[in-house]
Amino acid sequence: MERLGSGIQAGRLSPDEYASNFSDLHPRLDKHEALVAADRCYFCYDAPCTTACPTAIDIPLFIRQISTGNPLGSAKTIFDQNILGGMCARVCPTETLCEQACVRNTAEDRPVEIGKLQRYSTDIAMEMNRQFYHRAAPSGRRVAVVGAGPAGLACAHRLSMHGHDVVIFDAREKAGGLNEYGIATYKATENFAQREVEYITAIGGIEIRTGQMLGRDFTLGELTSNFDAVFLGMGLAGVNGLGIEGEDLAGVEDAVDFIAALRQTTDKAEVPIGRRVVVLGGGMTAIDAAIQAKLLGAEEVTICYRRGKENMNASGYEQDLATANGVIIRHWLAPKRIIGKDGKVAGIEVEYTAIRDGKLVGTGETGVIATDQVMKAIGQSFVGGTLGSLRIERGKIAVDLEGRTSIDGVWAGGDCTGHGEDLTVSATAQGRDAAESINRAFAAAARPAVAVA
Repeated sequence: MERLGSGIQAGRLSPDEYASNFSDLHPRLDKHEALVAADRCYFCYDAPCTTACPTAIDIPLFIRQISTGNPLGSAKTIFDQNILGGMCARVCPTETLCEQACVRNTAEDRPVEIGKLQRYSTDIAMEMNRQFYHRAAPSGRRVAVVGAGPAGLACAHRLSMHGHDVVIFDAREKAGGLNEYGIATYKATENFAQREVEYITAIGGIEIRTGQMLGRDFTLGELTSNFDAVFLGMGLAGVNGLGIEGEDLAGVEDAVDFIAALRQTTDKAEVPIGRRVVVLGGGMTAIDAAIQAKLLGAEEVTICYRRGKENMNASGYEQDLATANGVIIRHWLAPKRIIGKDGKVAGIEVEYTAIRDGKLVGTGETGVIATDQVMKAIGQSFVGGTLGSLRIERGKIAVDLEGRTSIDGVWAGGDCTGHGEDLTVSATAQGRDAAESINRAFAAAARPAVAVA
């Protein structure tokens, strides 16, 4: 079965090969492995790993709890700060966050396996459906959350803990946001994103309405009129274009759409892939798309990035993972035009780049890479819908340190704002902190005024 370019087809591999290629990248540690890994922790006071964690999980404490045979207590320590700790254990770039800060690196150049230990505890708690939190007495307050991704889910859960009712609106058919649609399949297997949504919403008081888009099905003004507060956590829905000749040829697609489609299919053999694939970009989306193209049976996959290896947003670990899977990463190349034949991709012309006087420029030297499929992974942009007078800065929603926007009663967090890195863990922290700010605002409004003599 062919689709688009002449070299794009499905069913390149055997069923066993698909199953093996898309199995869990890092299977959960067993009990013995977890105890051995936990025993390497120094349980530092004022631990640098905790400081490096955007959600400030007490990492030495949760590891000590594992070492004493208390994985459920460990899970609660994690969830106290990060209710999406299960997914973060799978997808966080721990090699540039907590594990990079681990003092074990100094003596051994090998950190404690914090991410794997976090998964060990959270998986056990979720499999047992152990709920550590309960709703407070109903407050009578209703909060609208736009976006059922990490920021929105974290915000909703914390609001529910305080007794507030939450309605989450999401444009997609499923909740989960980036965790459901934007993560490489081999990083979150066995429908984990949906299981995590179910675990989080089991606290009660949270309603999710899918297929509801801001600006199409409702406006921000309607939300502020019908709810006591609003949290915006819709992520980045727009995809940056190349702006070059041939971008509309059959065989050119957005990497985020490719990843989303792959995650939603139940049979990987039905997903067509090119024989020779070129991915444009240097971030995690580019890496995830490239690796999965290779796992689907593409013979040759090349990432083209306009700058050097050290400038790539993808971590060194992820770059090494790509090359270990047979992906070729070529630096200092910028796309110049996509070459077509009979309306389909046949190749891509690239120009070599260099830094001159502090600026990235083309050298004038060009070359052509033969390919039948081109994936664009050059960044995403914020698409706000109907936001009225909401202040936008540098293409994203402007917020203060508590997530408050320029409109009274409206908060925002996650990728749609300019705060923090575009990571699941950062979005989770911002959603949690915004919920606490909303709760404080409710409490302040409920306090009676004090007469001044």
